Amino acid sequence: MLSGKQVVLGVTGGIAAYKAVELCRLFVKDGANVRVILTAAAKQFVMPLTFQTVSGNRVYDDLFAGSQLYAVDHVGLAQGADLILIAPATANCLGKLAAGIADDLLTTTLLAADCPVLLAPAMNTKMFENLAVQENLERLVLRGYSIVQPVEGELACGSCGGGRLAPLDVIFAEAKSLLSPVTELKGIRLLVTAGPTREAIDPVRYLTNHSSGKMGYAVAQAAAEQGAEVTLVSGPVTLPTPAGVKIVQVTTAQEMYAAVLSLYPQMDVVVKTAAVADYRPAGVQETKIKKDGDMILSLVRTPDILAELGKYKQNQVLVGFAAETDNLRENALAKLFRKNLELIVANDLTEDGAGFNTDTNVVKLYFKDGQEKQLARMSKLAVAREIISEIKRIMNIAKEIL
Repeated sequence: MLSGKQVVLGVTGGIAAYKAVELCRLFVKDGANVRVILTAAAKQFVMPLTFQTVSGNRVYDDLFAGSQLYAVDHVGLAQGADLILIAPATANCLGKLAAGIADDLLTTTLLAADCPVLLAPAMNTKMFENLAVQENLERLVLRGYSIVQPVEGELACGSCGGGRLAPLDVIFAEAKSLLSPVTELKGIRLLVTAGPTREAIDPVRYLTNHSSGKMGYAVAQAAAEQGAEVTLVSGPVTLPTPAGVKIVQVTTAQEMYAAVLSLYPQMDVVVKTAAVADYRPAGVQETKIKKDGDMILSLVRTPDILAELGKYKQNQVLVGFAAETDNLRENALAKLFRKNLELIVANDLTEDGAGFNTDTNVVKLYFKDGQEKQLARMSKLAVAREIISEIKRIMNIAKEIL
């Protein structure tokens, strides 16, 4: 319950502004005291009276209005908040925050705040993918802002793609974790691998796969939320590093192998989500290969990182992933025992909403003790939190045995 928690809900001018009313209700129902700040554009979509009725508090929408509660509204709102949430956060709002612009009540409040800030972007797909917006988000993450990434879906403009406001339950859960952080993994050292690797053919071309790194980055975030000391070994991706996570960036399978094996003895838990290339060219050409008929590549195996970890495992909890297109259970269980894992997370790449380059996943968990658990389709962050919960359960079982 959020009884006594002070939440400032900022609403900016996007069509998803109407969803913020239900978000406000969720906080109030859970015991929080919510004060809403509406931008001028937001009032074109939702009337202040709606939020006043739901929150039970005056709605703030004017930087220069006389204050009834604080000496200065934007300072009082900022200093009294346990959390500031902006949902939806438009491209315009993100740009202002990234540039440090304070030209209305919401942006001045944010500049005066020292509490956690959570942003839930929502906009047209092309706007969200615009380099300026992505750079602004990266800048804000580096400053300590938390982001609930938008999801793919049908948009108000009629197109379908990324940029849709994340589900309200996901936003609410993320807000609750910031308001009441769980530190059950405090003191636990956890290593996550994420993303693809790239194996050079020549100075221009390389072998790789479709991994976006989203699942691994979500696992790193979920572990850090609960107080773990997280190291993320990442292949080449374009994702912002989760707050509080140490990152080691690599490119090739050999580089990932070296980084993981050097860190392994210090770790309590390893979660191997990276899609490591199984093969690399036997040799790398020093100059670009010119088109002259068919190209024949000679490939050699790359190191099997997960198998090496299983071979040298002491008391670590080792978690692997299996992305399959057929015989999911058979292949996943074979990998689980062959590589000496406690848990394997398996997904069928042919299933809608699962696998690479999606914001959601559909997975089945297979455990060393024979248990199985099917998860419904959910965001990758929600899947990551389920995985972390199972790791905690495994560690408690291990402690009991020891």
